[in-house]
Amino acid sequence: MEEAVKVVNIYTESNPNPNSLKFVANFMLMPTGVSRDYPSISDTKNAPLARALFEKFTFISGVFYMSNFITITKDERVDWFEMKPQIQQFIKEWLQAEKSIITEEITDDVDAELTDNDTEAKIRGVLEEYIQPAVEMDGGAIKLTSYHEGVVTVTLQGSCSGCPSSTITLKNGIENLLKRMVPEVKEVVAEED
Repeated sequence: MEEAVKVVNIYTESNPNPNSLKFVANFMLMPTGVSRDYPSISDTKNAPLARALFEKFTFISGVFYMSNFITITKDERVDWFEMKPQIQQFIKEWLQAEKSIITEEITDDVDAELTDNDTEAKIRGVLEEYIQPAVEMDGGAIKLTSYHEGVVTVTLQGSCSGCPSSTITLKNGIENLLKRMVPEVKEVVAEED
């Protein structure tokens, strides 16, 4: 009896970052709430698909996995119109062959270093319930890095990293919402790489 071939559909979604494109699969690639960001080929030790993408398409400057999508960030020397179909086909063939996208054991992404006092727990709750879904729709992720004396530090990943509008989103959207919902918050800043 013949084995059924896995049906893989990949479609793309644009986002506010013109150098980033979201490649969406018809099934989950990562467990809910878990993401992995690969800003360079040197970070891809446990990510064979990300490594292969960097090697084949030398204009790629970042690969990000989350839920059912892979966000690819490119440098400005190439146009998406030319490269999108090739990347889309490459990802589709990789997934159809049922090759691993990640070889590490996946654990929950919650940072153990955070103490999760009441204020941090409130901040994390607002980020997860109100902000992360919108950021994820744009092909990225936001993680709480630290909270100290009213200052919330976050890490932006995927299409959000290096996006021209990320500073505006951070200050006008995320900071305003956090200040309104968690009065202890005075400022939100992005962690610098």
